[in-house]
Amino acid sequence: MNNMMVIFMLCGITVFCSTRKHILLSLLSLEFMVLSVYFLLFLTMMLFNYELYFTLFFLVFSVCEGALGLSILVMLVRSHGNDYLSSVSILTW
Repeated sequence: MNNMMVIFMLCGITVFCSTRKHILLSLLSLEFMVLSVYFLLFLTMMLFNYELYFTLFFLVFSVCEGALGLSILVMLVRSHGNDYLSSVSILTW
């Protein structure tokens, strides 16, 4: 089961590193990695018979992170007109 989680994490890292065109694809790969970490955390908590309250806190923070990423994406699309990584430069902020 842990090997499957490692494969999920490596797939998320591979997609994140190979995404060079759209910001939305990189945000989706980051959310995929967060879900794989959550599932690994959940399995570890269940294995050692811990309380599952920490997983609830982890989900709350990951949802807040996702909402923040989407709000930044919407701001970027409204200001630049697209979500291409090539249109974003550090010098223009």
